[in-house]
Amino acid sequence: MKTYRIEFTQKIPVDMDTAWDFFSSPLNLAEITPESMTFDVTSPIKKDEKMFPGMIITYKVSPLLGIKLNWMTEITHVKDKEYFIDEQRFGPFAFWHHLHRFEAIDGGVLMHDILHYAIGYGFIGTIANEIMVSKKINEIFSFRYKKVEELFGKI
Repeated sequence: MKTYRIEFTQKIPVDMDTAWDFFSSPLNLAEITPESMTFDVTSPIKKDEKMFPGMIITYKVSPLLGIKLNWMTEITHVKDKEYFIDEQRFGPFAFWHHLHRFEAIDGGVLMHDILHYAIGYGFIGTIANEIMVSKKINEIFSFRYKKVEELFGKI
């Protein structure tokens, strides 16, 4: 099974507390996800609840063709105001490991995402990645980049 790696970086003109407060709230993920994906958090998460190791988050998401899928991730690691990792437990990928890093820089915070994923299904998965999955993931992160700029500004 082929595993892919994609990295995304963004500078945000806010202090670490503001960045961490926003990105460590599972409910804010829907706000920075394209509406076309109809991303809904289905876990009973309270408005002010923050991520913690072992937290299970369930979603309904329509990544392609409007087909609703169930997705479950676990927050496996959290280091306050430094990083957290979400890993898929059930969902559309054979493997999903997403590291979210935060670093204080002059004028704000550097947010760095490292995503490892695999589709499975042998050569069919490889073709699917080349035709649509990689493109869709990049579109999602491009949308997120623009949305974060709208919410917080840019450096």
